[in-house]
Amino acid sequence: MLETDFGFLSWNVVSGFIIKGFIFSIQLTLAAMIGGIALGTALALMRLSGKKPLVLVAAFYVNTLRSIPLVMVILWFFLLIPLLIGRPMGAELSAIITFTVFEAAYYSEIMRAGIQSVPKGQVYAGYAVGMTYGQTMQLIVLPQAFRNMLPVLLTQTIILFQDTSLVYAIGAYDLLKGFEVAGKNFNRPVEMYLLAAATYFVICFSLSMLVRRLQKKIQIIR
Repeated sequence: MLETDFGFLSWNVVSGFIIKGFIFSIQLTLAAMIGGIALGTALALMRLSGKKPLVLVAAFYVNTLRSIPLVMVILWFFLLIPLLIGRPMGAELSAIITFTVFEAAYYSEIMRAGIQSVPKGQVYAGYAVGMTYGQTMQLIVLPQAFRNMLPVLLTQTIILFQDTSLVYAIGAYDLLKGFEVAGKNFNRPVEMYLLAAATYFVICFSLSMLVRRLQKKIQIIR
């Protein structure tokens, strides 16, 4: 690694702190995105099933979590889950579980809109050729719903990446924590927080531009 100094910074030291946090932030984002979309899709199907018990359970789940600040959910899971399972749980694992459960409520609403955007005629056509509800959803509706909602799903994932900075509340070592540790070691917290803000901006702005390009391509396909 390069021994490059920028005024008060020794980049080979700073990058070590930052890269460690960046890796966990990416892992947390990907895990919560995959798990959240899977659970969110199940919740969306429950709400659209027409079966009252399933609708009520899914609606309660989604509306409850969407009404609570994320940082409170993070603290609840970190403090309560060890009491339920009878043993302590690491901050990183707790963060992954929390973000997956929390983001599922938001991905659920996105997927519900995507499913509803598919013309009902296609659903009836699936039934007409002998498909079950599950087969119709799996083979006809969900592929189109994912394509229709892909830009929105990715935009929510960018927001998810930004929200990973909240794991500071339970001491998990994320990207922001890496900048904080570097700032303490060099006694330059203000400069490192400014650098952290610039880093988040560059990453999120770049991803937003990619999502816009993808959205235009999807519109052309339609």
